[in-house]
Amino acid sequence: MKNIYGALCCGLALFTFGCATAPETEAPAPAEAPETPVVQEVQEVQPAPNSKASVTTKFFAKNKLGQTVMQYTLKGAGGVVMDVINYGGKVVRLYLPDKNGESKDCTLGFNDVAGYETVDPYFGSIIGRYGNRIANGLFVIDGVTYRLPTNNEPGGIPCCLHGGAAGWDTKIWNAQPFQNGDTVGVVFTTTSPDGDQGFPGKVEAKVTYTLTPENVWRIEYEAVPDKKTPINLTQHIYFNFNGEAEGTILDHELTLCCDKMTPVDAGLIPTGEITPVAGTPFDFTTPHKIGERVDTKGDKQLEYGNGYDHNFVLTNPSKNGELAQAAALYDEKSGRYMEVWTTEPGIQFYCGNFLTDKMVGKQGKAYQFRGGLALETQHYPDSPNQPNFPSTIVEPGQVYKTTTEYRFGTK
Repeated sequence: MKNIYGALCCGLALFTFGCATAPETEAPAPAEAPETPVVQEVQEVQPAPNSKASVTTKFFAKNKLGQTVMQYTLKGAGGVVMDVINYGGKVVRLYLPDKNGESKDCTLGFNDVAGYETVDPYFGSIIGRYGNRIANGLFVIDGVTYRLPTNNEPGGIPCCLHGGAAGWDTKIWNAQPFQNGDTVGVVFTTTSPDGDQGFPGKVEAKVTYTLTPENVWRIEYEAVPDKKTPINLTQHIYFNFNGEAEGTILDHELTLCCDKMTPVDAGLIPTGEITPVAGTPFDFTTPHKIGERVDTKGDKQLEYGNGYDHNFVLTNPSKNGELAQAAALYDEKSGRYMEVWTTEPGIQFYCGNFLTDKMVGKQGKAYQFRGGLALETQHYPDSPNQPNFPSTIVEPGQVYKTTTEYRFGTK
């Protein structure tokens, strides 16, 4: 399976948009909305004649609320295989062939729901209603202050991370598997009620996973609110091309099609600046091994994140809904290669700085510090509080729609 995708990126682009007014009133604390029970059954998908692709469904587990979690195995015609579950849309396993055609599971996760309910750092999850951090769990829309749970405190400074303590990664989603010829996938849908984790408005959401015969995993996000609300959806899959629980990702070679970044403070909240990466350890416009500069002494940004945990700004972002390249990842030993393409203006590169041996993976092995990395396409962190960042506010009835592709291959 050879790499068939295009070359890497250059150029310059920068978004600037207007934002919020000063606070005048505060939204009332929302009533706790009960989780609507989701009833899932084994859904057989009729295989396409003469296709190597298939979709199979089976019981995965019961969660702590007694809800049924189902697993969907997407077997791609090109050799990639994914196990995904309707609990948070999590990717449990991702089998990628190497340059010799040998497949390995190359993502971090757990064999049971208990792991995801206790020590899970968002392994393979759909993230919503707002991916990344919102400072102090506060934002203002039209003079009304909204308070969110503060479930993260880097540097002892509180923030709302990935939609709150009960974000969309904890939901049981409705799931509908499908097969169209050699293309397979699952459509996940859910309703986020008004006041969910403090966010205003009810949101109808749909996330479609598609696995193509060309070994492209396409993720299409859609959401429609009934009130003005911030929305920023992403996927938090962790990659290790050596194999799951097989050492660190420090030898992986990364390219980011990003000539700027949004620097952070000690709480990992953007300062509001958009700064060039040239001449810094954050310059991945040409390929660098992740371990090459991650521990550079005296770099405040690396000290704040304990390594890379930063939003990068695409040099040539999407125009008219067309996909733009954001990143490429390569492991020389296995030959595994991946490109990330997106309609989003930013990408968070996180190199597993908070992984610990308290997390035991699917092989019964403890995960290592920096044992996986995430490349999360997104709008910028804390955008509701940053007037010079691209806006994440979605109007009532407006369709929020973004697409990201992870294109797998070898070289």
